Amino acid sequence: MSAYDVVIKNVKVVRPGHDSVESLDVAVKDGKFAAIEANIDAGSAHEVVDGRGKHLFPGVVDVHQHWGIYNPLSEDADSESRASAQGGVTSGITYIRTGAYYLNKSGPYREIFPEILEAADGRAFIDYGFHVAPILKQHIDEIPALLDMGVPSFKIFMFYGTHGLHGRSTDQSKFLMMPEGDSYDYAHFEFVMRGIEKARRDPKYALIKDQISLSLHCETAEIMRAYTKLVEEEGKLTGLEAYSASRPPHSEGLAITIASYLAHETELPNINLLHLTSRKAIEAAMLMQGAFPHINFRREVTVGHLLADCHSANLGGKVNPPLRPREDVEALWDHLLAGNFDWVTSDHACCKEETKFGDPKEDVFLAKSGFGGAEYLLAGMISEGRKRGLSYNRIAELVAKNPAERYGMSGKGNLVPGYDADFVLVDDTVNYVVHAEDSLSAQEYTPFEGFELTAAVTDTYLRGPLYSATARSSVNREDSSLRDPATELIRTGPGQLSAPVRVRRCTQ
Repeated sequence: MSAYDVVIKNVKVVRPGHDSVESLDVAVKDGKFAAIEANIDAGSAHEVVDGRGKHLFPGVVDVHQHWGIYNPLSEDADSESRASAQGGVTSGITYIRTGAYYLNKSGPYREIFPEILEAADGRAFIDYGFHVAPILKQHIDEIPALLDMGVPSFKIFMFYGTHGLHGRSTDQSKFLMMPEGDSYDYAHFEFVMRGIEKARRDPKYALIKDQISLSLHCETAEIMRAYTKLVEEEGKLTGLEAYSASRPPHSEGLAITIASYLAHETELPNINLLHLTSRKAIEAAMLMQGAFPHINFRREVTVGHLLADCHSANLGGKVNPPLRPREDVEALWDHLLAGNFDWVTSDHACCKEETKFGDPKEDVFLAKSGFGGAEYLLAGMISEGRKRGLSYNRIAELVAKNPAERYGMSGKGNLVPGYDADFVLVDDTVNYVVHAEDSLSAQEYTPFEGFELTAAVTDTYLRGPLYSATARSSVNREDSSLRDPATELIRTGPGQLSAPVRVRRCTQ
């Protein structure tokens, strides 16, 4: 009987927290990393994989996705998990809420959350979990029940109260499907925070209280409402530049300040500031870190806001908060290199072309917000990051180790014996152009169309030999390692994973 199921040789191992890339072998047994060391005996393994000199990264843990926002959740769980695997993502956490889009219904989560689980069950090609947004007053009382269902992460969309999802003010009672008497405003946000902190202090959750957190989409509705009117009335700006101006950076900064003070007031210590897009946003976040050192802030940036700007991307790049001018992109990179961001995500939200664009198509305020991008997360970070001196080991921390640790995914995000054997092989000797047709996403376009990348995920493994997904791309179609993922993806047996986040394993 072999000591290992598989040994991967001839790879450059990228371990989070280490100083440099290492020439090591990696052994897997029963879906777990069994050994990571030099010169593992090939004869001790049932199967030996030649990594052909590629870099071996931990599987990406993408903790910001939106399955089911524009398409049925059951469809997104299939197609968008394929796209995720194509980009090296092995675990993803998706945001869900009640109201318009998603399931297009409202009510208690004790009724709705089981429907969400059923819609995704058996369809995903990666491991997955859920963040939940308490929209209704009654949802606050359901926080303990959600914790019991494996959901320790909650979200507030700060601009939802009085501003439309796509850029114009609308009737929010209809958009959020709230009953009469409910409101979605600063007072609601405060009570959500108090509800989460009350649950954290319950002895029942003592073992996971440090991993129960609140994430916030920080934009200020009142500022955006006024600036949207100004931009549209002036008519000087168009496209993504107009959309950025309609949701100005100081709207982010103000919301971050308010959210941080509410966290201080409610004594809720674990706060995640999502997808910061501008110099003003990250500066406000750092200012709040100094003002409230007792708050355990985490700061997120997306690969979209690091790669694209409001002039380089096409209209498909409409997203909330917006893509910004190049000077904001450079500020984000400066802060990333300085260590002021904790992780990088995709904010993947598949929006098909027929849904994305209005009539006329070029009117940015008629377009829907959000786009897919998980398939470019790791390749994009390597391509752009190494030009700026960002080490591969640091990239591994940003896309895998740090988010996994924050959300309590103790068996994910690192190359450590005993962890799930989730890893990817990356070829960083290529040069190719991004085309939407090469993506496995159901989205027919990408704002990254025409962008040049210099790294490609060629193989994605979920729990070692149990799962393999290889990226289809235009990098090197003659390379036999670039097989069609539609035939290579293997769904594995059901199971539950590491508390407190209950990650659902792909199940076929």
